[in-house]
Amino acid sequence: MKIVYSDKHAAHDPQTFFVRGVKQRSTEQPERATRLLAAATSADHEVVAPRTYGTAPAATIHTPEYLDFLRTIARDWATLPNASAEVVPNVHPARYPATYPKALAGRAGWHQVDLACPIGPGTWDAALAASELATTAADMVLEGAHVAYALCRPPGHHAYADMAGGFCFLNNTAIAAQRLRGRHQRVAILDVDVHHGNGTQGIFWERSDVLTVSIHADPSNYYPYFWGHAHETGSGKGEGFNLNLPQPLGSADAPWLAAGDTALARIKDFAPTALVVALGLDASESDPLQGLKVTGPGFHAMGQKIASLGLPTVLVQEGGYLSDDLGRNLVQFLGGFG
Repeated sequence: MKIVYSDKHAAHDPQTFFVRGVKQRSTEQPERATRLLAAATSADHEVVAPRTYGTAPAATIHTPEYLDFLRTIARDWATLPNASAEVVPNVHPARYPATYPKALAGRAGWHQVDLACPIGPGTWDAALAASELATTAADMVLEGAHVAYALCRPPGHHAYADMAGGFCFLNNTAIAAQRLRGRHQRVAILDVDVHHGNGTQGIFWERSDVLTVSIHADPSNYYPYFWGHAHETGSGKGEGFNLNLPQPLGSADAPWLAAGDTALARIKDFAPTALVVALGLDASESDPLQGLKVTGPGFHAMGQKIASLGLPTVLVQEGGYLSDDLGRNLVQFLGGFG
């Protein structure tokens, strides 16, 4: 399998993450990508460089004001007196009609939904590069590859059209799906990250041409909390084209794979001609975020199930944090594709 990778991800090394009010270094570290790359190359997968697209693919998903914010905020923030090294908002608009602000602190609160997405001097370059990885993998599939894997970092599935959140800035999964839509009338997205892909759901919420399916830890007691519940099915033209399959915290292989069967049945019913997989490896039993308890063989079995669809497939790396099993789980999943 061809692995699309760029070392530009290392420019983003977030230091700010709050857990129960305690500040610590983010678990979304550059070493994630280098461990995944080492595991993929040791399993004889071929690494290829991304193509250059600039912001055009991201602009098919994200708003102009949001892209401008991501591109300029770290530079402008650094000019403020006594500013922190990373952009971290201290105010957010309430859940009522609001006006877009001019102040940098207000813009940060508008576009950064939580405290898990600090923006540093290298964040924009890394996020843009990740979007180019996803676009390259999608184009490889459009050009005839049966499957391609974009080793994206930072991840993307929590990013909305105009908001960052949960370590995510540009929604690489959505960008890949939209790229495939240029030639495919129906595209499905299957998200197997331990966290619900709330940004992806929001982006396609009112659309019937892209089916979004997510298997994740129950958000009643797990991030992102407000989205990812089973009753969320889409609205307008998108009604019935979003399927959430929340799993009880601590669920192991059997229920996770059973949810995979349910997801695949819905995808088959939708009859897409291309698929994007939001490949989170943080459902692992050894992941530090400890949401689910999926084993290496479980990831392999899920890979086999997805491969059995026989669809042109783009794999987009999402979560999966530092543990001894991180690289092995990637190899197990990719091995399911043969």
